[in-house]
Amino acid sequence: MTEKMKKIAMEYREKGFDPEEIAREMNLSRETVAWLLSRSLDGTPPADVKIGWRSIGVFPHRMRLIADIMVDIVYEEIEKGEWIPDTVIGIAHNGIIYGAFTAEDLGVEFTTYRPGKDGGTGGLGANYAGIDGKEVVIVDDVLGTGHTVRGAIETARSYGANPKLVVVVVNKTQMDEIEGVPLRALMRANPIIGER
Repeated sequence: MTEKMKKIAMEYREKGFDPEEIAREMNLSRETVAWLLSRSLDGTPPADVKIGWRSIGVFPHRMRLIADIMVDIVYEEIEKGEWIPDTVIGIAHNGIIYGAFTAEDLGVEFTTYRPGKDGGTGGLGANYAGIDGKEVVIVDDVLGTGHTVRGAIETARSYGANPKLVVVVVNKTQMDEIEGVPLRALMRANPIIGER
């Protein structure tokens, strides 16, 4: 499996993807991608969980069903906090699909966030809703290190928006909030070292 993942990572690099883009495409941490792109696979690999989406991603109605669960979680959080979202921010690239379906179901505006390269903050899609002064929900597929979501929160706040909730399909961390914003996931995936 490791050799296959290394081959895939190398193919992405040959196509011009940078390590951050490879990590997002493969749903792996940047540390795992750096290890895969190294000359040899010596040493202990970083603790990580590979997430495969093919069963869901092939059919839009399956992605819609996942988004329906995300909407249910948003409503649960709204009831706890007595707030109403104005806009959903979908994080590129897989979070855009879930975010668009979520915004549609909530009856609110939608915009996108594209992470910056090499640790840069990134930015909002110019062809979508503005978020100035709005209550926002941020949606993504996988939370690995939290780096991308932190960038989305930081960008939203720089526009004067108030991030109220982050919803992801899979949380690969132990975090329940990020930058003071509640974090909810459909499932949590953590490596357990030494156990079967």
